[in-house]
Amino acid sequence: MSHTGTATTDMAVGAPTAVVSVKPVVLPAPGRGEDLRVRVSAPATGSELPVIVFSHGFGESMDGYGPLADFWTAHGFAVIQPTHLDSRTLNLSPDDPRTPLIWRLRVEDLKRVLDGLELIEAAVPGLGGRLDRGRVAVAGHSWGAQTASMLLGARVLDPKGEPGEDLSDPRIKAGVLLAVPGAGGADLTPFAAEHFPFMNPGFAEMTTPALIVAGDRDQSLLSVRGPDWFTDAYVLSPGGKSLLTVFGAEHSLGGISGYNVTETTDENPGRVALIRRLTWAYLRTALGLDDSAWPAARAALAEAGDPLGRIESR
Repeated sequence: MSHTGTATTDMAVGAPTAVVSVKPVVLPAPGRGEDLRVRVSAPATGSELPVIVFSHGFGESMDGYGPLADFWTAHGFAVIQPTHLDSRTLNLSPDDPRTPLIWRLRVEDLKRVLDGLELIEAAVPGLGGRLDRGRVAVAGHSWGAQTASMLLGARVLDPKGEPGEDLSDPRIKAGVLLAVPGAGGADLTPFAAEHFPFMNPGFAEMTTPALIVAGDRDQSLLSVRGPDWFTDAYVLSPGGKSLLTVFGAEHSLGGISGYNVTETTDENPGRVALIRRLTWAYLRTALGLDDSAWPAARAALAEAGDPLGRIESR
């Protein structure tokens, strides 16, 4: 194991605990066309559990992202993963009238989870009364990161550059945006500009604290820019943000979307270990659980002889 791996592994994470995971928990969703199905995972014991609501990338489902969800849950977080309408498990037709609205329905899915925490607690044996409503974070990967960013205050800009509706949610105290798409307009390929009008984010109002995670080899097929496109949410938003740049990482960031998934082009367990520990430490501090977790994690990375990434903050 490299010195890097040791440095990040030695971060005071604590031993993993037993977890309980239940799926599907079904939340009524009138007007959506079908009810919202979520996976709920939580430590088997403990109270006042902080919550992470996780939005998956295009085509994925509540069953994805085990390398992150399993780690977060085993180390003290309740993780709630909705299945959005673009999931391959639902097989929605491209000409379904909901298809152009999925970006918006995704945001509503996350809000529906927040509205349904009581129902979620009741549906999972032993979870009743154990979620901390005052410590809720949102996280997401790729399209899911854009979805999550809207709850942090990001807006979709109209063709004139005016910010659209404010979909932020005061119940969300912090965010983790993994490979979040950057600016639209001239930064998009003609195909993306024509087919994905919602890919025109404005980050000027994204005021909620967040950690943005970007791979320095993540070349998007939707943008004419290089991997720095994925840092826009950090560069263009107000302060109170941190950026983790992961060296050598492509869009799967080493393989966060699942164990042995075929779409991972840059499989690297070290990168995944780094990301899950740093995101865990960031949220521990951002949600007021442990002021020292994030500074200690940053120090461990800075002191590594051959680091897997770098952190900056503003």
